[in-house]
Amino acid sequence: MPVIRAFIAVNLSPEILSRVGEISEQMQNLCRGVPVRWVPVENMHLTLKFLGDVSVSNIELLQKILRKVGALHSACEISVGGVGAYPKIQKPRVLWIGLEAPPELYALQKAVEGETEKLGYSREDRPFSPHLTIGRVQKNASPQEIARLVDVLDAASVGFLGAARIREVHLYRSDLRPGGAIYTSLFSAPLRDDPAFK
Repeated sequence: MPVIRAFIAVNLSPEILSRVGEISEQMQNLCRGVPVRWVPVENMHLTLKFLGDVSVSNIELLQKILRKVGALHSACEISVGGVGAYPKIQKPRVLWIGLEAPPELYALQKAVEGETEKLGYSREDRPFSPHLTIGRVQKNASPQEIARLVDVLDAASVGFLGAARIREVHLYRSDLRPGGAIYTSLFSAPLRDDPAFK
């Protein structure tokens, strides 16, 4: 049975992503030469659930799940701003722009997690932490390069970039290519209380 890599996510508006892209570009200029794999703006999204390998026969079931959670959970607004790194700024592995999400988004993510677990997709160990990944530090980064990156992160001041309305939940396919991942939307379900739902 053929399998694909897939994940469930929500998207931000083009206006917000454009502002995030500007911050990412500034960071790239300041960190020139540091081995970071920067995420293209068109690939930025808020992941609710990384599924990993998905049997093609499960796609229809996943679509049903998205329709179900979309019908039960409200459209909501998230605030975008701030910059940081996981696991922490002094040991950056993943560079991110912060997201402040309302309880509705946490409830949506929890529902997605619970419904996909019933299909056999294992539950995340880590608590849900909304963010937009802008770059991943590569393993070959030297201590000096890491130190330079830490200095840039310490000095970075990213204020409020705007608010984004979350209207839909999406199932994405991820194809890994030498130049980076290519994401294709396979299915979208509107959230409740959004005009598109009526």
